[in-house]
Amino acid sequence: MYNTPMNQGRSMVYKLLSSLFAKELDQQLLQELTASQAQAFFAQLASDPLLSQDIETINSELNSTLTSVNTDHALLELAADYCGLFLVGTKHSASPYASFYLNDNAVAKDDVLLFGEQHQQMQTYLKQNQLTVQSEFPEPSDHIAVILAYVAHQACACDDSAQLSFIRQYLHAWLPRFVDRLTSVDTGQFYSAIAHLTLAWVESDCEGLKGAQ
Repeated sequence: MYNTPMNQGRSMVYKLLSSLFAKELDQQLLQELTASQAQAFFAQLASDPLLSQDIETINSELNSTLTSVNTDHALLELAADYCGLFLVGTKHSASPYASFYLNDNAVAKDDVLLFGEQHQQMQTYLKQNQLTVQSEFPEPSDHIAVILAYVAHQACACDDSAQLSFIRQYLHAWLPRFVDRLTSVDTGQFYSAIAHLTLAWVESDCEGLKGAQ
């Protein structure tokens, strides 16, 4: 009923964004993102004026990394960016957890409440849908990659109203603050572009879901 071509396409976008936040870019993911099928997918997304600039930045970074004389070095630089932004809890990082942005005390103290209320809420949703976070991803369930992956699942499993309600409450409620934080501390361009693309896509998707009701 919900597994339509349009919803399959929406699910693909959310899965792609989830994969980019889930781990640092490696050779396999780089090859997948620069393959003709993925590039055609990016080109389709770029037809939306709201997404085109971020898509262009992402593609530029991907292609320069792929064609670099020393691709491993370029990947290491992106991996270092990923680590500094998402894995090391410092004033120069951008926490990827919803709890950091939905708890004002946590923001004030620059302290993430790991495995707290937002984690438990996401765990409940995952269990209700017989989903689990992969064991090789030992992160709290309120990590942006988990939430994006869950929305990808919802796209082909729920009605528009349920999807819109979840996205507004569990993703868009904190995503703008996350994007602002990441943009302010990112010394590169790749992850800032990914973050801006994610926000633009989510807001565009919410408008589409709202209009479909």
